[in-house]
Amino acid sequence: MPTRFACRLTERSVIAVSGQDAGHFLANLLTAGIESLPPGRGLPAALLTPQGKIIADMLVFNASDEEPLFLLDTHLGLADDLTRRLLLYKLRSAVAIDRLGAEIGVAAIDAEVPADADGFYAFPDPRDSQLGMRLIGPVAALESRIGTDNPASGDADAYHRVRINLGFAECGKDYLALSLFPHEANLDQIGGVDFHKGCYIGQEVVSRMEHRGTARTRMMIVETSNGLNVMAGAECRVGEVLLGPCGECFGGRALVSLRLDRLETGMKAGEPVTLGGVPARVLAPRYAQFQLFDEIKFSTP
Repeated sequence: MPTRFACRLTERSVIAVSGQDAGHFLANLLTAGIESLPPGRGLPAALLTPQGKIIADMLVFNASDEEPLFLLDTHLGLADDLTRRLLLYKLRSAVAIDRLGAEIGVAAIDAEVPADADGFYAFPDPRDSQLGMRLIGPVAALESRIGTDNPASGDADAYHRVRINLGFAECGKDYLALSLFPHEANLDQIGGVDFHKGCYIGQEVVSRMEHRGTARTRMMIVETSNGLNVMAGAECRVGEVLLGPCGECFGGRALVSLRLDRLETGMKAGEPVTLGGVPARVLAPRYAQFQLFDEIKFSTP
């Protein structure tokens, strides 16, 4: 049976970007195709450094009605810096940028929720239908909704197990800010990078990696053989060769942005894969379109 979840995501925060220029403003900064995003839908996206590293990733939802409004759902620990950077780029753009307070929360639920639900916004998670709906609104309204009809109510670990099994990484939970390029977090694989739109910060580096095929490091699922969790930051190795550190571990699985060439060389030489010293295996997300070798299998939820 599929894992059930209905929970607040207390590690998430929301930034509202509104005003006449909101879509164009975000399109000039973020990796995704924001200007083509219709109301009621979302996209994964990231703000990059000029050198192409991820400052913050996010889910961007178009909540526009009579006036343009975009909601940026990002990690709580990244929200202040992201807000500050957006304000720096505002200049004369007709936009308002507001970091919403703790009274506004984010929730995930595996049930259908009407887009016009009373008291909060409801959007399909743009990454995969198995991640259900994303709810954004007053904490009291969210808690009232998620507690009504789901036996897994309140269990955020259940949501993260599904997310990890599907291979969707989140900055601040699975990797650190300023540590990865979009390709290394697989943003190019899940609609988080628009390679056809105009310029955005860091575009030159990202486009070069895409067209030259130089992304050797990819986000992969690593599963411990005993099904037990390891500490975030535990090292994934093939033999003695370091592949990368893991993020938070749920249900014995974690995400690691690792060097595929080093993994292939080690596995073909018969070297064991370990995570935090525990025997493990590496699995590819089902959405992966990058080149894999025969020994790597795809994850099943």
